[in-house]
Amino acid sequence: MVGLRIEERGIAVLTLNNPPLNLNTLATIKRILFLCRKIKDDPSIRALVVTGAGEKAFCAGSDIGEFADVRHDVVTQKLARENQAFTAIEGLPVPVIAALNGITLGGGAEIALACDIRFMDETARIGFPEVKLGVFPGSGGIFRLPRLVGPAHAYELLYTGDIIDAADAHRIGLVNRLAPQGQALAAALDLAKVLAARPALALSLIRAGVRDAEYQDTKQATERSLADSHRVFCGPDLEEGVAAFFAKRPPVFTAPRTTVREPGS
Repeated sequence: MVGLRIEERGIAVLTLNNPPLNLNTLATIKRILFLCRKIKDDPSIRALVVTGAGEKAFCAGSDIGEFADVRHDVVTQKLARENQAFTAIEGLPVPVIAALNGITLGGGAEIALACDIRFMDETARIGFPEVKLGVFPGSGGIFRLPRLVGPAHAYELLYTGDIIDAADAHRIGLVNRLAPQGQALAAALDLAKVLAARPALALSLIRAGVRDAEYQDTKQATERSLADSHRVFCGPDLEEGVAAFFAKRPPVFTAPRTTVREPGS
C-alpha cells in the first residue's frame, strides 16, 4: 500500500503503492503517518525520496469511492487526516525529494507540495482538478501552492482545475527539474545520494529554517538562524569540514543529525 525501503548511504524511498493510480485512501494516509514517525525517529536516514509505484501515476488523488462513507463528516474523517499526513512529510528532519513518475493530481499534487524538491517525468501531468467536483484542494494545496508558484499561477490552476504538462509545471516553478521518460526516480535518487553525503544536522536545520521563515519576521528569523548556527558550530561536522578544506580533500560527513558537541568537549 505504502512501502518504505532504506538504501545505501541512509537514503529512504517511500513508495505510494496502490496501483494503477496510487490513490489516496484512509488506509494509505494512516500508513504515511506511521512511516513519517518511523523516519523521524531513525537518525540513520539522511534523505527521503517519495515516488509512486509503476509508470502510470505518482498519485492521481483521492479514492472517490470512499466519499460516500465519509461525506457526512469529511473534514474529520478524511481532510484532517490528510492534512496531518502531508504536514508530517513537510515536517520531517531530512531533505525530501518527490519523484513524480506519472500523473499527479489533487491529493497527489498536495503530497508533492509538501516535499522540498520535485523531479517530474517529462511525459507526466499535474493539476488540482477538485473545483470540477465542486470543491477545492483541502489538504494543503490552497496555501502551499501559492507559496511555491506565486498567487497568480496558483489562482489559475485552482480556479480552472486544468491539468498541465511537465514543461508548463517546470516553467512556473511547480517542479524543479524534468527527467527523461521513466527516469524521474533515478534522477531523484542521484540527488538524494548527493544530499546524503552532506552534513545531516545542517541539512535538517536548513529544511526547518526555510520552512518556518514563512511565518517569521526578520527579528524572529535572525534569532532562529543564530540559534541554529550555534548548533552546527557545536556539531562534529564542522571539524570534518575544516579538516577536509585544509587537506584539500572531499569531506566525509557521517554524524547523525541528532549529534551536537558542546564547546570544549
